Amino acid sequence: MESNIFKINMSVRDYECDIQGIVNNAVYQNYLEHARHEYLKNVGVNFAELAKQGINLVVVRIELDYKLPLQSSDDFYVMVEMDRESKVKFAFKQSIFRSGDDNLMLTAKVIGTALAENGRPKIPDVLEALF
Repeated sequence: MESNIFKINMSVRDYECDIQGIVNNAVYQNYLEHARHEYLKNVGVNFAELAKQGINLVVVRIELDYKLPLQSSDDFYVMVEMDRESKVKFAFKQSIFRSGDDNLMLTAKVIGTALAENGRPKIPDVLEALF
């Protein structure tokens, strides 16, 4: 099954910038996380319901490649694609682009898994259906 590609528009807020006037490197992880959560909601994955079932989605690895900096008031969009990484892991491939010129600002690969009540990795059916 082909992966869904998801896009979300966002804007840089002044307080996310450092003394150099660019978005602080750690803030990009907030952008990426928000985009992943919106993607999962969009495809019908409910975090609260999974937690009630004793299933917790967790990040196990993040790779970030910074290309260009975002600045205060920049509009940008985050692209999200989810693929199977292994039997018990999935990968979010994400990119951030500045809206005005579509310049690539950052690429990321976020590896995650789902932990069952016993703490063991197990991909729930709702995620299996996405692959």
